Amino acid sequence: MNNYNNINVYKKDFYFHIEINRPKQLNALNQATIKEIDSCLNAFEKNNKRYFGIIISGSGEKSFVAGADITEFTQVNKKNSKKFCKKGHELYNKIENMSVPVIALVNGYALGGGCELAMACHLRIATKNATFSQPEVNLGLIPGYGGTQRLIQIIGKTKGLELMLSAEMISSSIAFDLGLVNYVLEDKKQAMDKALELINIFKRKSPIAIKNVIKSVNSFYDNGVNGFDKEIELFSECCDTNDFKEGALAFIEKRCPNFKGD
Repeated sequence: MNNYNNINVYKKDFYFHIEINRPKQLNALNQATIKEIDSCLNAFEKNNKRYFGIIISGSGEKSFVAGADITEFTQVNKKNSKKFCKKGHELYNKIENMSVPVIALVNGYALGGGCELAMACHLRIATKNATFSQPEVNLGLIPGYGGTQRLIQIIGKTKGLELMLSAEMISSSIAFDLGLVNYVLEDKKQAMDKALELINIFKRKSPIAIKNVIKSVNSFYDNGVNGFDKEIELFSECCDTNDFKEGALAFIEKRCPNFKGD
């Protein structure tokens, strides 16, 4: 575990676990926490050969992330608000574009910036007590960390607009029905078990193929990028790897492939 003030980082045998650790503030994201998560992800990308997934969770039983830290909002004005927003966007874009799957383990509140953080992750596993909301209109604001874009991508424009305009808080079961989360489990332990089950599956696949699936899917939402052309480019890139040769040979020999990520 690394020494950070606002997060705990656990480096396991084959995955990273980032735990946002501000339980007294219901794990609300302040600028210092955003900076620490960003630093952790930068370190991960420099040495990620042995890791096959990242889990992001919140400490305690009450909250994943209960939004941005409202105490910092008193310092925000028109002059500095763009910089304030940009920091969140940069971090969430980085999460969305990580080379390995990032799983949000959502326990308790995922509100505002917390819901946006979960949506930036590739997959979301919720506990039964999880609740989701984009309540920014109650503060005279709009979602500022990508929520207006990702929510409608994930659940569709009509329902996404309703949730953002009403600031309605929804349960994990409704979130599942809307396609906002992949799984709903009884408690945090079962949710973690499911996350590890998924990462163990990813571990058996080609790391290059996993990375390129993420890139190709994300390209659909990149302005000015033709996602179909990007798919062709990344497919061709995979064909020039040892992983592809090993995968094809293993299929012919009727055995499990031994991918090495090259």
